Amino acid sequence: MLYHLLYPLRDLIGGFNVFRYISFRTIWATLTALSLALLLAPWFIRKLQEMQMGQHIRELGPQSHQAKAGTPTMGGALILFAVTVSSLLWGDLRNFYLWLALGVTLGFGAIGFADDYLKKVAKRNEGGLSARAKFLLQVLVGLMGAVALYLHPGYNTQLAVPFFKFVTPDLGWGYVPLAVFILVGTSNAVNLTDGLDGLAAGPVLIASATYLIFAYLAGNIKTAAYLQIFHVAGVGELTVFCGAIAGAVMGFLWYNAYPAQVFMGDTGSLSLGGALGVVALATKHEILLVVVGGIFVVEALSVIMQVGYFKATHGRRIFRMAPLHHHFELKGWAEPKVIVRFWIIAVILALLAFSTLKLR
Repeated sequence: MLYHLLYPLRDLIGGFNVFRYISFRTIWATLTALSLALLLAPWFIRKLQEMQMGQHIRELGPQSHQAKAGTPTMGGALILFAVTVSSLLWGDLRNFYLWLALGVTLGFGAIGFADDYLKKVAKRNEGGLSARAKFLLQVLVGLMGAVALYLHPGYNTQLAVPFFKFVTPDLGWGYVPLAVFILVGTSNAVNLTDGLDGLAAGPVLIASATYLIFAYLAGNIKTAAYLQIFHVAGVGELTVFCGAIAGAVMGFLWYNAYPAQVFMGDTGSLSLGGALGVVALATKHEILLVVVGGIFVVEALSVIMQVGYFKATHGRRIFRMAPLHHHFELKGWAEPKVIVRFWIIAVILALLAFSTLKLR
């Protein structure tokens, strides 16, 4: 919005020429989202408390978590507000990829909001949307996003394979189910990771900062050619969107860090997972999401392995508890130690992802 209001005035006021630069607008999108989250969080937390939107803690989990019962949840709504406002203020509103990212993010956020609200009404963790209903709604939102990408002029359905610059299979219409799988899978993986104070927020912050750079590189025809990655015209505007996510999550993390004053709930985790998924697709760094979001992948795999092994062996377990972070808690690791070590691993994975840009 500010881009459209102020950039046309550059001939009258030369300083407004800075609005043409994605880097400038990304910095301010980050700071705007950060400020909104930091300033509004105390009021927002009070409102959630007044509405009795407290988290119910299941009895099967680590007993130390029982002290968290009643902590306000649905804090993801604040993240969504900060991301949306900041993106609209600093983004180019003519850009297809910006609207696609916002649409997919808000779509998954609406599913999470419905699930959080129903849990509050039922007063129990299992009282939200049924697993079947939630999955079908996620597939619906994912399918709409995938089809929009597939039909967008100039978007190619080739798949970039890290380390192999000449291996770029064209999936054609098969790209649509892959895109749906990535969107739904990433959304659920972030949701499964959100089990400790700040555990999901930290890796999301790191992943969004990583894809901020990928979006900038893919959107610039010269750097894309130099690095031998796909150039996607217009996708550079997602740099602003990723900056808004990073800023909003930083602001939220101020209150979500251990001991948390607020949880993001499904409203936040499902939407942030969807946001990472759609940015990975749009920037043509789909496979790298497995590396960048490695924490989310491992957390999701730990649940799949645990459930599969439990059913196959009639009650035996691989981990003491899944998702994986609970396994380490039950082994005696303090919650802050689990969180910080997972953050460190997320940083290492981001650096490994960056290294693939030159290892081709």
